[in-house]
Parts: sequence; structure tokens; C-alpha cells
Amino acid sequence: MLVTQRNIVVMLLVFVFTGCASLPEEIKHSIEPKGTLSASTLSKLTDTYRLTQPKQETTAVLLQDTGWSALAQRLALIETAEHSIDIQYYIWNSDVSGQYLASRLVVAADRGVQIRVMLDDINLNEREDLLTTLDAHPQIEIRIFNPIPSRSGATKWLNVLGDFSRLNRRMHNKSFTVDGVFSVVGGRNIGDEYFDLSDEINFRDRDALVMGSVVTDIQTSFGEYWNSRWSYPVNLLGGEAVAELSVLDGLSAPQYKHYPTLPAEKELAHAFLKGLMDKMSWVNARFVYDRPVPVDENNTSKPKATARLLTELARQSNREVLLESAYLIFDDNQLDELQILTRKGVQIKALTNSMASNDLVTNHSGYAGRREDMLEKGIQLFELKPDTTLCEESTRDLSKCAPTTAYGLHAKSSVFDRKVAVIGSFNFNLRSTYLNTESLLVIENHSVAESLANEIELAMNERNSWSLKLFKGKIHWYSGGKTWDSEPETNLSERIKSRFLQLLPIEKYL
Repeated sequence: MLVTQRNIVVMLLVFVFTGCASLPEEIKHSIEPKGTLSASTLSKLTDTYRLTQPKQETTAVLLQDTGWSALAQRLALIETAEHSIDIQYYIWNSDVSGQYLASRLVVAADRGVQIRVMLDDINLNEREDLLTTLDAHPQIEIRIFNPIPSRSGATKWLNVLGDFSRLNRRMHNKSFTVDGVFSVVGGRNIGDEYFDLSDEINFRDRDALVMGSVVTDIQTSFGEYWNSRWSYPVNLLGGEAVAELSVLDGLSAPQYKHYPTLPAEKELAHAFLKGLMDKMSWVNARFVYDRPVPVDENNTSKPKATARLLTELARQSNREVLLESAYLIFDDNQLDELQILTRKGVQIKALTNSMASNDLVTNHSGYAGRREDMLEKGIQLFELKPDTTLCEESTRDLSKCAPTTAYGLHAKSSVFDRKVAVIGSFNFNLRSTYLNTESLLVIENHSVAESLANEIELAMNERNSWSLKLFKGKIHWYSGGKTWDSEPETNLSERIKSRFLQLLPIEKYL
């Protein structure tokens, strides 16, 4: 009887960890041959613009860090698209901006634009039916990266534990490419909080509009993920296509109080993009990305390609390294590398969230556990205030800022010796270094690098951030002549929770 009970327990555990999993371990895609890019309104627009410019670098970029600009650019590209839209994101929320962008994609598909959407599974939130319905459109195809076989409830997360080394690897890349001509890459996901539209929390974020030769590299990256063996057609995940997409019917464009109307019509979109091109800078640029599937998926101790590139750029720096990251966690090896630089006289300054501006206490706890080590290694630390003046400058709407609405940092940028600027999806933490796939736009241009450095340093000043220093072996926060000996604008329970989380072996997974 005892043996029988043991066998039953084993069978139940197997069921729990595999759920009702029917997904294959990997997918083999039929690779379509690359076609030549067809002429489009966007390609003609860029070709005409290039003829008016002196001979120079082959990529043009425009950096922006306001939510309105980020949403307006994506909408203008959708409205102008004629052949293809390729989209890759970690998060796509079903909120006002997320649903409106989806509705415009359907309209583009209705006029014959081929749309491919690649999403990570971790934030799908049981929207398989909606995505399967969209995928049923003859011009729309959706694939999900590295899906968890069990689709809901506790079984889903037990399933993760059952195959932790694989399912803990997430696709954090972000790109939005239209007609193979323009692309938007950087740190933003799709959702109200990334476009200054949320009533709960908004983020200071940054991405770049690009055209020229680097778009080819972005498309190559997208193709590798799209055709990878961890890329699953959404219709394999058990969703059911419904007859109508009522949730996307009759949606109006999001409204901003003190910004122009979003370019949601073709003529407005064309004029908007034409105006942006005059603001773009011609640069040397490259797009660096991690492999969709690691060579050894069980090895989580080897830094990935994006992490290795950032390390090399830091090693080559002689004067200054500026870092801006929502989450900031370095391990012992990385801290030793950074100390070598500070001892050589390289100034390293890092901006991240304070506990008061961080949306995740768990992630802040990992940073807080390493904060003293960073200061001892000579790294200068700055923590964003939740009531930073940067919020009003970006949103032009105090109701979207603290104390009414929470505000935090989501941007992921770096500048090396004011010569090289990097914008991408890479947080300076251990998850980005060892686990997630990431992508980086590397820009070699003094003017762009200087401008980005100035933006980061503006966020570091005392109106916007607290500066941290060690005093008698203890961390103190400084701003405007005032000093704090514990996390500013937080309560005791939050600080206790952070200290407790520091005791857990979760640093790499934050």
C-alpha cells in the first residue's frame, strides 16, 4: 500500500510540473528566402532626404525621452506603413495605449500590410484568445518566445520551477520596424506607463528612432528570433479565435492635456515623420543583440554578448562612464572590474531608482544589498526622487506625477568618454547580464554622446536625485543641504521588507 501511495505522489508531481503541457520542446520553422525591399512612401521619403544631405555616415538617429513622442512615432509609422511591420516586445499591455496601437495594426493589416509580432510569454496574462484572434487575420502573425507549457494558475509557476534553467530565460528585446526603413529601439515596452498616460505610475524612459543601414541589422535580429526554436506560433498555446475583436472596436486615440493631437491619420503621420527627419543626426551605429537560444541553456554564469560589449566599452574608457538603469546590481567580478577603472582615474557615475521611486521592492533590495560595495569601489551613486522635476517636463501634466501618480526610472542608457552612447533594453543587473536576451543600439558620435550625457547628468542633479556617500562606514543620502541616514521618503515596513529580501538567494533573478 505504501509503494502505491508513493507512486501516486510521484505521478501527481509529474502532472503538476508538466501541467497539461502539450507544447513541443522546440519549433522547427520553414525559413522563407529574404525578399528585396519594395519601394514605399517611407523609402522614397528617406531617399529624397538623403539627396539633400552631404556625404556622411549611413545611419540617422533621433533620441527621445517623452511618452508623447514615443507614442506619436509608433503611430505615425503604422499609419504610413505599406508593406511590413515587425514588432518585438517583452511587454504589451491591454490598456489604453496598448489597445489603441493594436487597433491601428489591424487597420494596417486590413489594407494589406504584413504584420509580425513577437512577444515574450512572461507577461501574456492569459490573453491567448485575443492574440489567437488577431493571429487569425490573414495579414497578422504572432509568435511567443519560450512559452511556459501550463498556461494559468499555480500550475504555470510550478511548471517554471520544473524547467527553471530554460523557462527563467526571457526575451527582453524591444524593436518596432516598418517597411524595413524606420525602426524604434530602446527601453520602452508598450503600455500607458511608458507613454506618460497612466494614473498609477509613469516612467522616465528612452528610445531612439533610426533609419539607414542599422535598420538592416535590426531586421536581421528580428529574423533570428522569429525563426528560433523557442519561437512558438500563438495558436499552439490553447487560445480560441473569436468572431469579433470587440475590445478593439471604435477606439479613439489617447489624449494628452498639453501636447498636440497624435498623428493618427496618414497625411498627418507623413508630415510628422518628415519633420522628425530634419532633427535626426547622422552617425556611425551598430545594433548588438544576444542569441535567441544560448549555446548552453543551463550555463547561467557566462555573460552574454550585450554584457560583454558593455564591459569592453567600459574597459576602453579613459575618463568617464555614465550609467542610467532602472535596476542596478553588480556581482563581485563586475565590481572588481569597475574598481580597476576607478583606480585608474575613470569617473563612474550611476543613476538608478530610489526605494521611493522603484516600482519593485524586490529589485531594489538586490541593489540595496550591493550599494555599500559600489560606493567603496569608487562608484558615484544617484537615486531618482519620486517628485523629480523631470516628470512635469516630460508629461506636461502634474496629475501624471508624484504625489498624485507614482513616477520612476525605466531608461537604460550609458555614455563612455562622451564619445559612445548606448541605448537599449539592457538593465545593469544580473538578469540582463546572464539570463535575459537583450539588444543595444551603439552610437559613435560626439554630439549625440554629449547630449545624452547632459541628459543623464541633469537627472542626477539635486533637484531630481539624491546623491549617496559613505560617512563613518554608513550610507547617507544628500540633497539641497539636507542629509538622511536611511532611505528618504520611505516607511519602516518597506525598509524591513527590503532587508529581509536581501537575505534570500535571489540576486541573479531580480
